[in-house]
Amino acid sequence: MKKILFIDRDGTIIQEPPVDYQVDSMEKLAFVPGVIGALREIVRETDYRLVMVSNQDGLGTERFPMDTFLPPHEFMLKTLAGEGIVFDEILIDGSMPGDGSPRRKPGIGMVEKYLNELLDRENSYVIGDRLTDMQLAANMGIRGILLGKEEMECLPIVLTTDSWRKVVRFLKQGSRQAMQVRKTAETAVRIALDLNGTGQGEVKTGIAFFDHMLEQIVRHGEMDLVVSVEGDLQVDEHHTIEDTAIVLGQCFSEALGGKKGIGRYGFALPMDEARAEVLLDLGGRSWLEWNVVFNREYVGDFPTEMTKHFFASFCQGAKCNLHVAAKGENTHHMIEAIFKAFARSLRMAVRQEAGGRLPSTKGRMD
Repeated sequence: MKKILFIDRDGTIIQEPPVDYQVDSMEKLAFVPGVIGALREIVRETDYRLVMVSNQDGLGTERFPMDTFLPPHEFMLKTLAGEGIVFDEILIDGSMPGDGSPRRKPGIGMVEKYLNELLDRENSYVIGDRLTDMQLAANMGIRGILLGKEEMECLPIVLTTDSWRKVVRFLKQGSRQAMQVRKTAETAVRIALDLNGTGQGEVKTGIAFFDHMLEQIVRHGEMDLVVSVEGDLQVDEHHTIEDTAIVLGQCFSEALGGKKGIGRYGFALPMDEARAEVLLDLGGRSWLEWNVVFNREYVGDFPTEMTKHFFASFCQGAKCNLHVAAKGENTHHMIEAIFKAFARSLRMAVRQEAGGRLPSTKGRMD
């Protein structure tokens, strides 16, 4: 799915002249404060695509000739491109308000082709300074970010601010969430994950010891996690544990997006007499290397053989490389040490670092 920012032009990227509202000369061209740095950071450190959507009243007529519009417009685009800011598409409607054009904002004519199953509606936004921009967001079934101070009720506005810096902060914090649902004849799994959380969560799988292990991810990974599972435990625990791991891995894969700025790697951890080592690489390749032997068949209601299968299934869903080794006398301690080390390795690997570079020489991690 694609996360897209549908961005207005006048009043949002460049300042809107207060008299005639037309940027029809180079003298009238001025960028909104902070916009270039903000867009540069969005492009470098997030997975958002950019689409410009603008109403230009009477463009191409005597009222607003194309030859007066193009010089400042093209200079604006050239300046942005010099900072690595390039729009996937630039959509402009030149009709007048009274024309009734379906393309004119807040109509969806210009953006209708984006309204398909590939659009991540939960994490895509319209950014603009006018009521019509926020109405466009509502008509598209997404939410708006309003650059201004005017309160607009009954519209899906998630942020009102006059600072592009606050827009960037919101987008970077809000783009690391995922929710996945998997329903089969054997299980119904629902998992919600927030990598920018604070270690809050609720886990209910029907297997008490398994719940306790997943809670280690919440506490020691310092991320928010809600897990709800209904499985065919009357048969055995296999399907519940396997499907939970697959969906959890898929949530991590979705929440990480393009993985820009992450640490990528991560951890060894002792627990009493037990010692666990978990080496993690979120580079996009699925592989589990397992060097653990348990001397008990069950810990509580949890079959110890499913520990390895849990991590193998997680690797499948998250597309990650995982090496796990553990030694100890107490099987409970060994498994708990593994999950704690796993949580800490996740915490290290998903942490966003300054600069926002993709941690790969290949230029992609999938």
